Amino acid sequence: MFKLRVLVLQVLVGSVIFSCRESIDPDALKVYDGPINSATNIFMVQSDSAIIRSEITASKQLEFLNGNIEFPEGIEIKFYTKDGELETTMRADRGYFMKNENLYRGDGNVQIQNFLKDQKLQSEEIFWDQPGKKIYTDKFVTIQDKQTLFNGTGMEADDSFSNYTLKEVRDSRTLLPGEGI
Repeated sequence: MFKLRVLVLQVLVGSVIFSCRESIDPDALKVYDGPINSATNIFMVQSDSAIIRSEITASKQLEFLNGNIEFPEGIEIKFYTKDGELETTMRADRGYFMKNENLYRGDGNVQIQNFLKDQKLQSEEIFWDQPGKKIYTDKFVTIQDKQTLFNGTGMEADDSFSNYTLKEVRDSRTLLPGEGI
């Protein structure tokens, strides 16, 4: 009988303790994975032997805990020759830097122009491997090389877009006066 009273008492005390506990919202326990830092009017310069090699500009930058960076309002990258002359520009509606891969990605309306070779590119996505000094995509691309227009899926080039290889070429044609990308 004593054991039964102790058991009943333990059950009552336990139920009182647990019933008084506040309920916890499971969403409150989620780890924050949003930006830890934000900046506006970004201007980054990469130089070699006091000569500018590239410039990155963006109106907004978001940095995350894992080291990734997002440029939600667009990104522009300019590449310069060894003599300091502007050679190529790359623009995208949104940009991303993925730290683990050490890789930039342009997304949206991507436009690349090599001023020295009179070449232009349009695509919806491009990757820039900065250490490997190359750009590439597996998406559909349109390239204007002087007065010829090429369409294809997939492209690789050096980061100045001076030499490129277009994969899965669909068609090409000579531009009519006033046409171009």
